[in-house]
Amino acid sequence: MTALSPTTTAPAAGQAPARPVLSLRDVRITDRATGREIVHGVSLDVTPGRTVGIVGESGSGKTLTCRAALGLLPAHVEISHGTVEIDGTDIATLTPRRWTALRGTVLSAVFQDPASYLNPSIRVGEQIAEVLRVKKGLGRRAARDRARALLDAVRLRDPDLVRVQYPHELSGGMLQRVLIAAAVAADPRVLIADEATTALDVTVQAEILDLLDELRERTGLGLVLVSHDLALVAQRCDEVLVMRQGEVVEQGPTRTVLHRPRHAYTRLLIDEHEQYGLERFRTPQEDA
Repeated sequence: MTALSPTTTAPAAGQAPARPVLSLRDVRITDRATGREIVHGVSLDVTPGRTVGIVGESGSGKTLTCRAALGLLPAHVEISHGTVEIDGTDIATLTPRRWTALRGTVLSAVFQDPASYLNPSIRVGEQIAEVLRVKKGLGRRAARDRARALLDAVRLRDPDLVRVQYPHELSGGMLQRVLIAAAVAADPRVLIADEATTALDVTVQAEILDLLDELRERTGLGLVLVSHDLALVAQRCDEVLVMRQGEVVEQGPTRTVLHRPRHAYTRLLIDEHEQYGLERFRTPQEDA
């Protein structure tokens, strides 16, 4: 049995599957400048309380797929085929104003470099409070108190100090926690974490992923976890998509994909991890 095994469990027998909050169907993405299709027919569903992993090397189409779901594709890139639905509504039918309202309240995201998404001249507590005022309609004092509670919820050691600090005063791990606090401030139902821990050391990376798992379990949040690291996805995700050169080459329940891979690229990724002896990814059952 492979050393890469998920720790998540399947829904209880007989339990009806939840309706997807986010659903992509045969999404193809094209660069208008060249006419070249760069993502080829991605389909996935994200349901409450479940984690979907997207794994692949740089340039495989992972981030473009996520940006298509968020309605944040670059100006020269477009969805040329297929649909993205939020709560059953095709995003192509949404007005820009409605789309803006949905971001943060239904669908939110955290990315690899949190400093790029925080204003360097505004204290981090004020930035979270602004999200709450805009998205939740809270007054200034209520937003400030809620921002402090969110900083505490993402397990920052001294939230009262952190909320009055500027981004440059915080470490990478602390900044990522601040960004997560801002991303979940308006109680979204799906959170996309696009390489959110790549730049962090292994210990901090595990802490951030544990935090995301805790949020999922406590709130029923659906997660999309994007990574180039198959071992990370193996431990955290219920379902996995393996992407290569803009195409999904393998997709299914994580345990099935890892134990019975059908595509040569998936087998290569698994073999590479086993070659480096990643024993820490064994489950207790396998170690017994």
